[in-house]
Amino acid sequence: VQLQASGGGLAQTGGSLRLSCEASGRSSNMYAITWFRQTPEKDREFVAAINWSGAVTSVADSVKGRFAISRDTAKNTVYLQMNNLKSEDTAVYYCAGDLSRPTRWSNPDEYGVWGQGTQVTVSS
Repeated sequence: VQLQASGGGLAQTGGSLRLSCEASGRSSNMYAITWFRQTPEKDREFVAAINWSGAVTSVADSVKGRFAISRDTAKNTVYLQMNNLKSEDTAVYYCAGDLSRPTRWSNPDEYGVWGQGTQVTVSS
């Protein structure tokens, strides 16, 4: 399975962006897709996760109420809708997945498949 992240770019404070993570290969075997983000100053940070059926989701407190995760199984794609963007949302965003259910959604070490990352820059 491979993951392809896209949709990053430049947005103004208060604006919106939608990231996409398209899975190819045996994507139906993937238990969940999770978004992380990383800046040069911080370790990889959990953002949001969704299992492939869409029945289980998790969103980090830092983005709750502003970001939403969803999936379109027909397109093998998971989306991260980011609204009311803040400067602290500036980061490289990665999608990740694994065939097994993670013990902790927020632990990047539990994911064996990663997309290439997409840059999100929020300017004031």
